[in-house]
Amino acid sequence: MPITSTQIRSVTAALYERALKKIPEDTKAVLRQAQGVERSDTARKTLTIMLKSADAAEAKDHLVCSDVGIPVYSIKVGTGARIDGPIRQAIVDGFADLAAQIQPPILRMVTNPLTHQRSYAGKDMPIIAFDMIDDADHLEIVCAPKAMGSGRWEALETFVYPSLETIERYVLDVVMKAGSQPCPPIVVGVGIGGTFDHAARMAKQQVLRPFGQTHPEPILADLEQRLLHAINSMGFGPMGTGGDTTAMAVHVDYAASHGFMPVAVALNCWINRRTGARLYNDGTVEWFE
Repeated sequence: MPITSTQIRSVTAALYERALKKIPEDTKAVLRQAQGVERSDTARKTLTIMLKSADAAEAKDHLVCSDVGIPVYSIKVGTGARIDGPIRQAIVDGFADLAAQIQPPILRMVTNPLTHQRSYAGKDMPIIAFDMIDDADHLEIVCAPKAMGSGRWEALETFVYPSLETIERYVLDVVMKAGSQPCPPIVVGVGIGGTFDHAARMAKQQVLRPFGQTHPEPILADLEQRLLHAINSMGFGPMGTGGDTTAMAVHVDYAASHGFMPVAVALNCWINRRTGARLYNDGTVEWFE
């Protein structure tokens, strides 16, 4: 049987709510690990408060943070998936359902950039990116709401034949400028090469990479570790209280490019919002983080 618009509408609403009320399990694990090695007493106490807040939100079905951000979805359509009805409108309707029904209510974060009027709906909302998966019989949906703390400090610059040292310095400059504003410990995603839009897309995807996955390219695996060490040496610490834990991970990817080479830096706050689901032709829904 086909994957229906009604099912897509329901799943996308549920994904957004999950992203607001529960941080991923691997993120909890990394925070606990940081708690065990953090040298600053204040930072350890801050990490404890953050973990307790996350557990309380999940137990009481409350929001982890009042800034629910704006709805952002990444959709991968399997070439073998059978879909009955519109996809984009189903996601728009799903977010409208969530805004109308979620408890506790969420703030109006969708903002018109020309008038600054705030609402639950707006032009091109939700933000949706589409891709294809060859030989797959499912539709994969990832929800990663983007809030002020991390969204304000993301950046992209285009270089001409940059060295790895230039790229590394640029990423560190972006994180240093952001300071404690993105609510650390953060996840840093970096996209190198391609075009302007593709680099930004790569950086976003790297933010969503699960912890513990080492990049298969040795050059990038080394770059990730150097950047993580350098960022954690900045001393901002959890929520800007000082300490060794400013970033949980740095994930980097690249694409072939021209002489012009964009470098994009994306950030996720400590909540690390990311939820996903795969909708199969047989009606099965597989949830993942």
